[in-house]
Amino acid sequence: MFRNMEKWVEIRRKVLANEASKRAICREYEIHWDTLQRILTYPEPPKYEQKRPRKKPKIGDFVPIIHEILKSDQQVHRKQRHTAKRIFDRLQGEHGYEGGCTGVKDVVRAWKQQHKEVFLPLSHPPGEAQVDFGEADVVLRGETTRVALFVMTLPYSDALFCQVFPRECTEAFLEGHRRAFEFFGGVPRRISYDNSKIAVAKITGSRAREVTREFLRLESHYLFEHHFCLVRRPNEKGHVERLLDFGRANFLVPVPVTDDLARLNEQLEQNCQSDLDRKLRGKPGPKVQLLEEEQAVMLPFPKQSFEARRIVAGRASSLSLVRFDNNDYSVPTAFAHREITIAASVDEVRLISADRLVAKHARDWGKEHVVYNPLHYLALLERKPGGLDFAKPLEDWDLPECFGVLRRRLEAEREGDGTREFIKVLRLLEHADPGELGKVIDYAMDLGTTEADAVRLILEHRREQPVKLFRLDGRPHLADVVVEPPHLDAYRTLLVEV
Repeated sequence: MFRNMEKWVEIRRKVLANEASKRAICREYEIHWDTLQRILTYPEPPKYEQKRPRKKPKIGDFVPIIHEILKSDQQVHRKQRHTAKRIFDRLQGEHGYEGGCTGVKDVVRAWKQQHKEVFLPLSHPPGEAQVDFGEADVVLRGETTRVALFVMTLPYSDALFCQVFPRECTEAFLEGHRRAFEFFGGVPRRISYDNSKIAVAKITGSRAREVTREFLRLESHYLFEHHFCLVRRPNEKGHVERLLDFGRANFLVPVPVTDDLARLNEQLEQNCQSDLDRKLRGKPGPKVQLLEEEQAVMLPFPKQSFEARRIVAGRASSLSLVRFDNNDYSVPTAFAHREITIAASVDEVRLISADRLVAKHARDWGKEHVVYNPLHYLALLERKPGGLDFAKPLEDWDLPECFGVLRRRLEAEREGDGTREFIKVLRLLEHADPGELGKVIDYAMDLGTTEADAVRLILEHRREQPVKLFRLDGRPHLADVVVEPPHLDAYRTLLVEV
């Protein structure tokens, strides 16, 4: 096929401009008459078009088998589907295929090209949101740690909010919503989700879902409408999928180094705030301007604040420990063997017995850890003073030096009873911090006393507030009140002559 573009143009000009005859051109350029006719018909060399498919005698009989394998793959996990090489091996071993692997690859490629899914562009009115979780790495306190990345987006304005949490769980899910609503300045009317077990307890139909209790509590408080994507159809919330990658690539690269996730979340919020100044292609204004339009149609905040926590039931063991999320938390020994209600948030774990808060601990996101509060075991130690030096909860209890001095003096002055008296002093920590009680102990020892009752009295005396003078400022209605002086003569009748 004659495809030299310069000569193609030259021949067309000579013939069509009557500079040379067709037969002269054929002799001069040594081309066939049919080729000349084709040059004169097309302004440029046409692309080659195969009139009929090439015959593939070796692979032809096996094409239906390959198609059946690829079709059945649509019902299995995508990571366990056949590759072209695996199909080739099966054709050789099971069906006696004698051709090459290239033919199999061509058939697989053509089938996948024909069955690629096409998506419909969706319209996103103001006031709608999408939510998803992803993963990211951070260097937390010197160790590389995998964290959960919560992302909420508003497709209309393209506003983005993201936060990191130690793990993807109910508490992080609820807390992420609360922070996102505050950042956006309102509650979206409709939010799209995937089918995470945090929100979905059971899939009961194509679109029907039985949601979890905590998700219902979130929805009831903020009054938004939920929308769950079809199974294996993440494209229905493709906006948040795209911005999740954007946030991770732009806000968490390079890998952030931090000692506290709270500080990292503050930085992420600042990044999301700065991102609102961007203007996207095809949008009438920057993100912040479109967000203002969305805020006008969003739901208002409820009057009461939302508590992002998870409630579970537990029981205190004989060691006064309550297990939650693979960790144990202590309660006062008086509540051992009792039913305990656990209210867990991202930051703390509260332990409740009969509507009474009995303990509160910082949340431990590790595994198989034991979180003690030494104060919870002092009442038991008062009955079993011999365990003072061996009590696990008191290990590494950092107390002022004066506590050790007081114990040595008490044990030297009171043989057999000094340890119990020292534990009585320790129990004052149930109502005072170590620094305050340490100063009281120093003062008591300067006075020459080491008794627990004396230390308690000094502590109470220091806490007493002096009587303040009553002032009439701001109380004009009391200015005219007159209190008559008492008549002391009335007391004379009480005198008895002796």
